[in-house]
Amino acid sequence: MKAIDIRVKTQDELDKELALLKKEQFNLRFQRAMSQLERTARVKEVRRDIARIKTIIRENAK
Repeated sequence: MKAIDIRVKTQDELDKELALLKKEQFNLRFQRAMSQLERTARVKEVRRDIARIKTIIRENAK
């Protein structure tokens, strides 16, 4: 997910996307703990997407 794609979304869409990513992050951590994680790089991608969304939410709040 690119920052340009995130910037065009509304606040409600950003909140929904953030909630989905946090849920996915939880599921990925659970899979990693159970040694069932296939795409280990996805953990890093999700973490960075969450950071991007939080950054843009913060920028919009200012």
